[in-house]
Amino acid sequence: MDQEIELRHLRYFVAVAEELHFGRAARRLHLSQPPLSQQIRRLEELLGYPLLVRTSRAVRLTSAGEVFLERAQRTLRKMDEDVEAMRTVARGEAGTLAVGFIGSGMLTTIPAMLGHYRAHFPRVTLQLRESYSSGVIRGLKEGSLDVGFVRDGDPTEGLAAETLFCEPFLAVLPAKHPLAQRSRSMIDASQLAGEPFVFYSPLAGNRAYEKPMSLCEAAGFRPRLVQEAPQWLTIMRLVGAGLGVSIGPACVERIRTAEVVCRRLRVPGRVSAVRSEIALTWRAGDNRPIVEAFCRMAREKLRRR
Repeated sequence: MDQEIELRHLRYFVAVAEELHFGRAARRLHLSQPPLSQQIRRLEELLGYPLLVRTSRAVRLTSAGEVFLERAQRTLRKMDEDVEAMRTVARGEAGTLAVGFIGSGMLTTIPAMLGHYRAHFPRVTLQLRESYSSGVIRGLKEGSLDVGFVRDGDPTEGLAAETLFCEPFLAVLPAKHPLAQRSRSMIDASQLAGEPFVFYSPLAGNRAYEKPMSLCEAAGFRPRLVQEAPQWLTIMRLVGAGLGVSIGPACVERIRTAEVVCRRLRVPGRVSAVRSEIALTWRAGDNRPIVEAFCRMAREKLRRR
């Protein structure tokens, strides 16, 4: 019998119990009084006990009505909270979002965008995971990541990608290197031929690895790699120590020390237009509100024309 009680019965009863007046309760509920009285009687029939004592002068709660009022208010309050929680998730304003990123991305405006996102979506649990571009792509395919930032990522079936901004490549030189001591701000890529190179692993991703290599090949040589390093901070320190030179995206200049000099590269032909691309990537067809809201903010804060 109790299963026939509906939320509207609770709302009607709470209004009458709080107003202790059928006319005022009816106006509050935007109902006429007769249907309201009928529904309250129906509720009492379903419960099997009177909730209200009605006289010509007043309405008051029975002992059962006092207990039922407290429970009904609690039920309605919990229902309203649950509905709002559902709507919050549906709007992408709550939940858990796993975001992969490459280390060099932290030298760009990506951290500021992440801070902005956290401030605007405080009920989203943001899980940030650093990796190579290849690792971010693998995490998206396996489902351990929801969205990611990659640098020069390889096109991958099942993933959507959108370039947010690009950076030119720079030559990274020890401060005592002859090319670093010249007053010119730009050097020819061909001048790096024969130099030992410090670079990150090809495991970072084929496209990410080969893009800077293509600049050297356009200048007539393939770099001679003498040392691999996992992060740009390590590469910069090794270059500063004189182990070799490198080529990196413009953002690495932000962690340049006094032992390192960065110079713009001049490359022959169309290759001179090659840029390092930071892209937003996610699983194709993933239209969950939480993913769409993150992507929308990333475009708004990071896209450069």
